[in-house]
Amino acid sequence: MHRSVESLLRDARESGRSIPEAVLATEARETGVEPAAIRARVRRTLEVMRAAIAEGLKGEVRSPSGLTGGRAKRLWDAGPRLLGPRVTATLARAIATLEVNAAMGLIVAAPTAGAAGVLPAILVSIGECLDLDDDALVDAMLVAGGIGGVIAQRASLAGAEGGCQAETGTAAAMGAAAVTWVAGGTDEQVATAVALSLQGMLGLICDPIGGLVEIPCIYRNASAAMQAIAAAEMALAGLDFPVPADEVIDIMGEVGRRMPAAYRETALGGLAASPSARRLVQIEPARRPTGISK
Repeated sequence: MHRSVESLLRDARESGRSIPEAVLATEARETGVEPAAIRARVRRTLEVMRAAIAEGLKGEVRSPSGLTGGRAKRLWDAGPRLLGPRVTATLARAIATLEVNAAMGLIVAAPTAGAAGVLPAILVSIGECLDLDDDALVDAMLVAGGIGGVIAQRASLAGAEGGCQAETGTAAAMGAAAVTWVAGGTDEQVATAVALSLQGMLGLICDPIGGLVEIPCIYRNASAAMQAIAAAEMALAGLDFPVPADEVIDIMGEVGRRMPAAYRETALGGLAASPSARRLVQIEPARRPTGISK
């Protein structure tokens, strides 16, 4: 596993491989699994992502707590009001996966269950937008995995250790890198997209209401998906960022270590400590609002 974005890009450059090829070669070397088998596993993962989105968009799943369920379908059915159907679809897909997660359904932790909606929403939406086949999306997932691996090495993926920036922030960085690559970006633009996405999520706290990965988690996944696409769009346009991706990742790790414990998945601070949230978690599950009624 590469310990820096810079080393990943250098590996690709010096070996004459693309970024996904470099990630695949490293994974094969370290695990002893044949590249074809790894790609097949990634393809199966993509299918699980699609299935989770489809399940969530049915609007039938409900979490045991009663806090979530039906919001993705409501957004999907409402249709676009501002920037067009692709934005609405991406938001709904991100929420759909997190609602399936809250209902104990099958999802892909990418990189964690609490951030599982970001990458699937991006991949499915960009696949439609650019008319990509599964091979291209597998390449995009390999790029995302390479970046996630670097962040795991240099910082953290856990909300309990680094706040929500470590979970949805990492997912946004993975998604931004994947989109930039699959849209034809250069290796340097991929790195820039990582930096641009993470800089916008530094300091994001983890404050789940009732200690459950539901609210505000489902909405933050939707926001992170948009953050990723914005970063990719800017990077693809040639915009730069003066702080290299690896340094931004290191800063994210430092911010996480300095973050008070109340803001690191303990449900002791932030939105979880608001009067409304405290009242809400005391209500019987059957009486809790899910936001699906008009």
